[in-house]
Amino acid sequence: MKSWRVLAALVLLAVVTAAGFGAWWLNRPLLLAADSVEVSVEPGTAPREIAQAWVQAGVRASPTLLYEWFRWSGQSRKIRAGSYEIGPGVTPIMLLDKMVRGDETLAVVRLVEGWTFRQFRAELAKADALKPNTANLSDEQIMQALGAPGVAPEGRFHPDTYAYSKGSSDLAVLKRAYRAMQQRLDAAWQQRAPDTPLQSADDALVLASIVEKETGIGADRGRVAGVFMNRLRLGMPLQTDPTVIYGLGPAFDGNLRKRDLLADTPFNTYTRTGLPPTPIAMPGKAALLAAVHPEPTKALYFVARGDGSSEFSDTLADHNRAVNRYQRHSK
Repeated sequence: MKSWRVLAALVLLAVVTAAGFGAWWLNRPLLLAADSVEVSVEPGTAPREIAQAWVQAGVRASPTLLYEWFRWSGQSRKIRAGSYEIGPGVTPIMLLDKMVRGDETLAVVRLVEGWTFRQFRAELAKADALKPNTANLSDEQIMQALGAPGVAPEGRFHPDTYAYSKGSSDLAVLKRAYRAMQQRLDAAWQQRAPDTPLQSADDALVLASIVEKETGIGADRGRVAGVFMNRLRLGMPLQTDPTVIYGLGPAFDGNLRKRDLLADTPFNTYTRTGLPPTPIAMPGKAALLAAVHPEPTKALYFVARGDGSSEFSDTLADHNRAVNRYQRHSK
């Protein structure tokens, strides 16, 4: 009987000691091999493998002890896939809580208004910790992967800053930007002026891309769009340099020459009337709204003043005088 009591006391002591150690360990900051440690948890990864991944990444702890904590907590199956980063001061309790909440480490990529799809792809290619799953795909293959086969990619992505989990696919960012532009375009088209000469939302997207490239300051967007609307109604060529430059593609060396304006291409709005076949850049929300609801104006011409703003003219004679003043610097 005495030996049984001694054994029971020893077992109780061991339990209390283990419980005390466990409570101490769970609330003690983990030792790290670096200032920060990152781990990417893929969908379906087993808790034991997650514990091992943290240790391999630089957490100086027993992988068995980490795993047993995940399992004993009853929350191991609630760990979410994602990219996680921890720094000094993080305890085992905090580590598990971060993964259960899905408190991921995010990176961002910024897509700028007026960029072409080629520039968009280049930015994605150098984005931090973004998997280049589309690197070997053509533009056509990317659009097919997005569920839009046969659609030209230019202008179909909304310029914005996109946050993503490190280790995400670049296709996931493309999908978000594509859907965002669809939503913005649909919303803008619903607000179109009743007398617009534009035939479809796609026409609005094309015009918005031109407005985006032609506008140096936001205050001019509506009036620039108004000039193009007037020209469309009259059947006048839009005569906008950005479309010609876009049509030249890599051949454009930064200097637009007279022969370029005379060379007929689908994007040369000097030789052809109407809108070009596709957008020429990614328009922002303001350009979209200007395209569907332009500022009323009698102007048919505008020229850059050199400070980002434009000089608008109702007649060709006034326009020529403005060109002489602001472009040729003559009276």
